[in-house]
Amino acid sequence: MGSTVLLHLFCVVVLPLLSVSLVQAEDAYKYYTWTVTYGTRSPLGSNQQVILINGEFPGPQLDLVTNDNVILNLINKLDEPFLLTWNGIKQRKNSWQDGVLGTNCPILPNSNYTYKFQAKDQIGTFTYFPSTQLHKAAGGFGGLNVYHRSVISVPYPYPDGDFTLLIGDWYKKNHMTLQESLDSGKSLAFPDGLLINGQAHTTVNGEQGKTYMFRISNVGLSTSINFRIQGHTLKLVEVEGSHTVQNIYNSLDVHVGQSVSVLVTLNNPPKDYYIVASTRFSNKVLTATAVLHYANSYSPASGPLPSPPTYQYHWSLRQSRSFRWNLTANAARPNPQGSFHYGKIIPTKTIVLANSAPLVNGKLRYAVNKVSYVNSDTPLKLADYFNIPGIFSVDSIQNLPSNGPVYVATSVVPTSLHDFIEIVFQNNENTMQSWHLDGYDFWVVGYGFGQWTPAKRRTYNLVDALTRHTTQVYPNSWSTILVSLDNQGMWNLRSAIWERQYLGQQLYLKVWNAQHSLANEYDIPTNVLLCGKAVGHHH
Repeated sequence: MGSTVLLHLFCVVVLPLLSVSLVQAEDAYKYYTWTVTYGTRSPLGSNQQVILINGEFPGPQLDLVTNDNVILNLINKLDEPFLLTWNGIKQRKNSWQDGVLGTNCPILPNSNYTYKFQAKDQIGTFTYFPSTQLHKAAGGFGGLNVYHRSVISVPYPYPDGDFTLLIGDWYKKNHMTLQESLDSGKSLAFPDGLLINGQAHTTVNGEQGKTYMFRISNVGLSTSINFRIQGHTLKLVEVEGSHTVQNIYNSLDVHVGQSVSVLVTLNNPPKDYYIVASTRFSNKVLTATAVLHYANSYSPASGPLPSPPTYQYHWSLRQSRSFRWNLTANAARPNPQGSFHYGKIIPTKTIVLANSAPLVNGKLRYAVNKVSYVNSDTPLKLADYFNIPGIFSVDSIQNLPSNGPVYVATSVVPTSLHDFIEIVFQNNENTMQSWHLDGYDFWVVGYGFGQWTPAKRRTYNLVDALTRHTTQVYPNSWSTILVSLDNQGMWNLRSAIWERQYLGQQLYLKVWNAQHSLANEYDIPTNVLLCGKAVGHHH
């Protein structure tokens, strides 16, 4: 009887404690010190100035596990103010750490700032990059992968290896020269080349018969890419934190700012095979190649490069519609993704955002609903917190496009915490668009050509549209997203095409609840940097 009582006590007391300890052990703290400097590299064959992090180009890969806490001391050794943003990390209740000029003062030269954030309830393939000026054109970007906790399963056999491929367009010109061109009112020329992991050529090694995950991100400034591997198919398993229906593709379009994860089985005869990325929808096609090397291969890659898709926008749009949410799979949490029935929720607000490329005072700008955004010297988040007037406007941008004149403003759209909103991106230009929202992922429920009207809602996917943080909009077309505003803060909604962001195609969503509560938002950090009109305020 005594042994029975002891066993009961062990089950009631000890096992729950062990469970708690296991969970807490996985909510680890990871500490980093990164130093940002200039350096010289030759990504396209000739020496040029690039931005290094800890001497690396691209920067160090940040590998996390769901719910990891990151303490990252960033030391700026450039001659300009600098910030990093964590593209796709939701910063739950913590827009203080988002790393954009609307939330953070930039880190001045020869100073530092320590980011403190958590990869809360997330898995997936993401990136980080500089949000200041045109620094992204010089480097400073890197991979950010969030792996699942051991207690949460994934809907595929665990791969034998994991490769992160950062693919993007690249200019030979210095980032300052590019910035001066934009400041003078001129658009950037077509890029000079494509890079894979900062190089024109690289090699990935694997073993015959094994399956590997390829994490592919478009870290470029302006150009959509198509990705493919000679003689191999791509099984799509994850898009920006969403487990997908596992369709098989010969190639995938990845637009600016987007990330996808695919499984590739090395089931061919042992030799080397080309990995190819090429620009999409461009008169001049830029191509970057890498090599997939089988461990027992003695034959170099040979034969023609695998061809890109023959068709353009219609083909790409159809492929995008084929990306579907895996409703039965767990994501970062135990409940299946499909347990949230987004399609049954009636939006509280519809916002239609039309991009344009007007001239303002004779210079090229980009605008949203006739408003071209300008950054304030005082971050909007700090102005809001300290009640500093005159920094931003909550009535400059309208919820529907207008025919009025274009003007510049620091535009904020006010919303309420727990609103469920519909945003339509209307693209009346002849160029590709790519839109990103910080602090959230969203359901991409519809794509279509021409003008959006309320009747287009009949075409929405209200069952298994996947969630992601960046969506493309095709020329003279529209894309619709649904967003559950469950993350209080000041959040940047911007063009991922960096020239357009820099010249005004962005705004902020203020997601707000008047009741101050740590359940809704964390307090201002004790190490917050103050600048502009926030200098001298106490917190």
